[in-house]
Amino acid sequence: MVSRRRFLRAAAALGAPWAAAGAALSSAATAATPPGTPRWSREADVIVVGSGACGLPAAIVAREAGSEVIVLEAEAHAGGHAMISGGNVPLAGGTSLQRKYGIEDSPDLLFRDLTDWSVVEPNGFPDYRYNDREIIRAFADHSPATFEWLQAHGVVFIDRKPDILGGLAVGNSVLRSAHAAAMQWPQVRTGRALEAAAGRVTSDGCGLMAPLLAAAERAGVQLLLEHRMTAIHREQPGSGRVLGVALEHQGRPLHLRARKAVVIASGGSTGNVNFRRMFDPRLTEEYALAGMPWSNQDASGELAAMAIGASLWGAYNQVGEFGWNLTKSGLIGCQYTYTHLQWQPASAVFARARASGLRVSNWQNLILVNMLGNRFFDETGDHFTANNFHAVDPYSYARYTNAANIRFNPNNFLNAALAGIGDGHNGGGPIWAIFDADAIAREGWEPRPPNVDPQGFFFSADSIAQLASQIVMPHQRVPMSGAALEATVARYNSFVASGRDEDFGQQQPRYRIAKPPFYAAWATPIIHDTRAGLRINARCQVIDLKGEVIPGLYCGGESAGGFGQHGLARATCQGYIAGANAAA
Repeated sequence: MVSRRRFLRAAAALGAPWAAAGAALSSAATAATPPGTPRWSREADVIVVGSGACGLPAAIVAREAGSEVIVLEAEAHAGGHAMISGGNVPLAGGTSLQRKYGIEDSPDLLFRDLTDWSVVEPNGFPDYRYNDREIIRAFADHSPATFEWLQAHGVVFIDRKPDILGGLAVGNSVLRSAHAAAMQWPQVRTGRALEAAAGRVTSDGCGLMAPLLAAAERAGVQLLLEHRMTAIHREQPGSGRVLGVALEHQGRPLHLRARKAVVIASGGSTGNVNFRRMFDPRLTEEYALAGMPWSNQDASGELAAMAIGASLWGAYNQVGEFGWNLTKSGLIGCQYTYTHLQWQPASAVFARARASGLRVSNWQNLILVNMLGNRFFDETGDHFTANNFHAVDPYSYARYTNAANIRFNPNNFLNAALAGIGDGHNGGGPIWAIFDADAIAREGWEPRPPNVDPQGFFFSADSIAQLASQIVMPHQRVPMSGAALEATVARYNSFVASGRDEDFGQQQPRYRIAKPPFYAAWATPIIHDTRAGLRINARCQVIDLKGEVIPGLYCGGESAGGFGQHGLARATCQGYIAGANAAA
């Protein structure tokens, strides 16, 4: 294990030991090449695009198999979305941790669970019906080995019985979620490490990714930070082997040759507005991405592979209303409102995050309105749900009767938030939390920077009408009417008096909004998972639109399609598979 100081230097301070490798790119051009072939700046056996939960396992496995490996990372720091995750890893199928706590699981049971067409959510949406059986079979077969491989490479899992925390669409039959211990690695969102005792029982993405970064360095993987892939080179645009990649570094175009393979592990597409709108036209510019501003999901891997003939796959899983592809804000008053990622001032990226946000403990302390100032749904509504251990109980594999054991609940909070204002625009626009001084006291909030962002995401005034006039920011495409917001607040206050929400059925509205000053805080839903991507087979080889393998191109994690599960398990397992096959 590298020291904390060395890790900070490597991961937070632009990866000093590895980033220097980038300086050699421009001076290692090869000799004469055939006409039309790029002038290679450098070459390696395997080039991995992305240093997250898929990319690093792929790189380490390939390197330990004897291949020379270069990892390209677009950001100025390594680890991807996984570094800022909760560290919840539902690898299963009979892991050593499951066996230790008496949980009987197997690859066959895991495969059966993740392909059961009969499991549905309370809103009627199926979790597993559209999973690609070939991909799930490979995941189930390699899942236990991936878990043990992570432990062998320095990842410490919290020593407790697997549970359901952080597991979404991970199977109904047994408990499967394990948790990477933060140990004393620095947490990105806080900028600090935990004390030793707390680190052993606290789950965090740094506990997964920091050990893998250390393992990659020990193995001799070359990591190039701020190197963004822009294209994939193939012998012919629609045929032949993949030869390497084009990339950009500090404004300079470069070309890397891959003697064996290129692995796309660039982390998905939800940060690319035009790409994500192919799946859901409502997801316009106002919807931020969970994980920003640490790492984006810009669809660069998908776009580059599609340009040489690759197919997309599993599109239903992106729009199916299960899991956390789209989430309700858990924080308000800041741009990045994902409930499990609250940026703190000591974080290395806080200057870009700008505010920590106010965590809501009781949604009855506020009302939520659209940009016209109108309520649109019960404020206490939540995310879409996803299947987990005993979510269907009793449960029988592949029986239509399983649906009878689910209490129907359409849970349309997110759909209502994205409905817009009837002006022909696709996006739903900003959602604002409206509350008063009494709510501030009840929640214990401090409504000032760095907790809130007054540059467009938090406003205050001494009257409701004045508050509406204050709400000016790029995504507020129409002015909010003071009279409309006053009428909305007055109507809600009447519901508090009567004890009945006659508009949206909130159970016993409790608190009037009456004491100045009054506040408006950004509370717009936030995008999370990428669950559709490039078509791959069991070996993580990329498949083209004719159903044929693109030789020399591999993919896994959130850039790959066909697997509708949230979290780190599919990324780490597919990285494990892709690295082995790419090296071979």
